[in-house]
Amino acid sequence: MDARHNKNPDKQADGPPTTDRHTSQTWVTEEGGWHGSEDSQNSPDASPSSQLCPDWGPSSPPGLLRACARRYLPPNPPAQREKEVRGAGRVNLRRRLGVPPEECWLVSGPSCLHLPAGRPGYLWGAAGALAPGRVLLAVLRKVYKALFAGGSPNPFLEDVRRPPAPLVTDKEARKKVLRQAFSARLVPEKLDVVVIGSGFGGLAAAAILAKAGKRVLVLEQHTKAGGCCHTFRQDGLEFDTGIHYVGRMHEGSFGRFTLDQITEGQLDWAALPSPFDIMVLEGPSGRKEFPMYSGKKAYIQGLKDKFPQEEAAIDKYIKLVKVVSRGVLHAMLLKILPLPVAQVLSKCRLLTRFSPFLRASTQSLAEVLQQLPASRELQAVLSYIFPTYGVTPSYTAFSMHALLVNHYLEGAFYPRGGSSEIAFHTIRVIQQAGGAVLTRAPVQSILLDSAGRACGVTVKKGQELVDIHCPVVISDVGLFNTYKHLLPEKARSLPGVKRQLGMVRPSLSIFLVFVCLRGTKKELGLQSTNYYIYFDTDMDKAMERYLSKPRDEAAAHMPILFFASPSAKDPTWEDRYPDRSTLVMLVPTSYKWFEEWQGEPKGKRSSDYEALKSSFVEASLSVALKLFPQLEGKVDSVTGGSPLTAQFYLATPQGACYGADHDLSRLHPHAMASVRAQSPIPNLYLTGQDIFTCGLMGALQGALLCSSAILKRNVYSDLQKLGSRIQAQKKKN
Repeated sequence: MDARHNKNPDKQADGPPTTDRHTSQTWVTEEGGWHGSEDSQNSPDASPSSQLCPDWGPSSPPGLLRACARRYLPPNPPAQREKEVRGAGRVNLRRRLGVPPEECWLVSGPSCLHLPAGRPGYLWGAAGALAPGRVLLAVLRKVYKALFAGGSPNPFLEDVRRPPAPLVTDKEARKKVLRQAFSARLVPEKLDVVVIGSGFGGLAAAAILAKAGKRVLVLEQHTKAGGCCHTFRQDGLEFDTGIHYVGRMHEGSFGRFTLDQITEGQLDWAALPSPFDIMVLEGPSGRKEFPMYSGKKAYIQGLKDKFPQEEAAIDKYIKLVKVVSRGVLHAMLLKILPLPVAQVLSKCRLLTRFSPFLRASTQSLAEVLQQLPASRELQAVLSYIFPTYGVTPSYTAFSMHALLVNHYLEGAFYPRGGSSEIAFHTIRVIQQAGGAVLTRAPVQSILLDSAGRACGVTVKKGQELVDIHCPVVISDVGLFNTYKHLLPEKARSLPGVKRQLGMVRPSLSIFLVFVCLRGTKKELGLQSTNYYIYFDTDMDKAMERYLSKPRDEAAAHMPILFFASPSAKDPTWEDRYPDRSTLVMLVPTSYKWFEEWQGEPKGKRSSDYEALKSSFVEASLSVALKLFPQLEGKVDSVTGGSPLTAQFYLATPQGACYGADHDLSRLHPHAMASVRAQSPIPNLYLTGQDIFTCGLMGALQGALLCSSAILKRNVYSDLQKLGSRIQAQKKKN
């Protein structure tokens, strides 16, 4: 029986508490509680709110308690309190650490200890306090050292940032970077790496390797490089295809610092005004709006203003988001350690016992919200951002949701000049190192040598096939394209390939609507704010009903609509496109509604296909005009993009814009350990959103993992050391 449920508080349970996910509870220390050790204070990710304290009984090893004391007590704790902590005994660990009950709150999940997120030593230090853990500690340390003992050059040795240059608007200058068509004569000699696909995961990995002295060739099947970062023109105006807004781009953030080092500081980010998002709930009682403000305090207060009776639930939710998201480094550890070690850790659940992120990866968002508890309307509002990763609350892991909420908690940003700037400045770094990014280069297959190792690729040029040989191949085209279409038949049947494919499935599809408007941002009353429009508070049931509809009825029953104005977000827009504006709308959709026409050539599909597209365009525009009636009569043109459009331009299987589905199975610790940068094929590596999560920052994490594996050095550590040197230099100056 768990000590927390023992009617006699002086009588402790025998042994550690139950680990049953549905019945056990975990104490979480409030922010402002105990400080970590000297080491944890030096870690940028260590924080009092990332500590989970278990209730251990008399069988708890004294070594564990001493380890906890060293890490959780203040640097100079009162002598009596230190004595209590170090004493053997039957008082639970929470009481030994002096954490009063009012500073704790309950979180569903197995009772266990979580040390501050940061360097792997934090985890290993606690594990070493357990008898079996000491062996594991020694093994992991040796494995970790061996893993990053490759001796490759440091790609982040120097601070390469420089003041942003003026926006390049010359078409020919941009074409040389973004639209250089493939030919055999343009392939660099003595290649070190070939990257398949020019999404940001591929470009970032290529740029990091280029900074380490590698000569890299990136091959893109489309006419423009950039993947979801590329832009296109419609009716003379520019539209983004995948980057609508990005979080954590403020000065000093890890994401901003990393992108600055990759692009030499040439990306400039415009902060979206607060609120950056507004959830609109259309219901029988009328329209309700719920703004999401920039900054943690403003974000929380905005929720409490709308739900004054549920302040406690909101506080618990935000604390959960912070605690879980800070533990994401444990998921990274599973992907960095050698596969056999990571699989053992995931199967025995040892790392999971220490990590709130990994525990939250086995619990759905809906389950967590119900346990707060929260009203149906509050649950809907707290879940509003799920279209960002494409899975409804009952089917996604809370860890995935927590990452996204925390990502935007300090506000949102948009790249000045549009999303193509991300690709433009990353490609230039690759070119400066002697590499190239070539478009119109559809890769037909990955070449394997007699030992089954990747040794190059085959590219189709007109009616000819061109073989390009190199020692390392990176795929940025996703698990499905890589394993099902690019590998030779024999390699597809490898157990490792089958195992990874069995863990994932294609994500939801999206229908996009692109609107060209007459008038400036001011004249049309457009804002930089994104709108998430819902028609039901039960998002799971609403989506299930919608996706089960016949295709001819689907558009009339849209449960969700995302609405944004890219032109209003970009400070350079009015200089480039005066007196014009744009809107983009996204609607979740089913690939099966459009599957009938996949075999027909683009631009020549039947009238039934065009009619179905028109139904989604008209329904979306109708909702937008109700929300913004001032746009009536200002629409110049409207274009729709179906899942088949995404399949054609982005080569996404079934138009799955999020890649592999971000459901509970993908976020499970075993899947997190198995799907990694190293593929089952020697010399073939993976990057992009399928390796970690979707989005720009998810693709960046995939690139960092991939480049670490190839260079056999921890590029995360390289970035951290560079940042520390820069900060130290600033203090001297």
